[in-house]
Amino acid sequence: MAPFIPASVPAAAPDDAAIWDSLKEAIAKSSGFESWKHERAAEPSLDMTEDRLVRRYLRETLETLAY
Repeated sequence: MAPFIPASVPAAAPDDAAIWDSLKEAIAKSSGFESWKHERAAEPSLDMTEDRLVRRYLRETLETLAY
């Protein structure tokens, strides 16, 4: 059995950062992300970095799909 690695501790290969940056950029330019961000424009928590916004968007989207 593989050891548990917390999500906050990146055990990533060097190429993973480049892949994440590319994916993050594509998501941030998507109409779905823009709509999501516009719907939450009044929330003070949107004063986050693009990285954190994309992660929140992905988490909320996956939670919705799982529901």
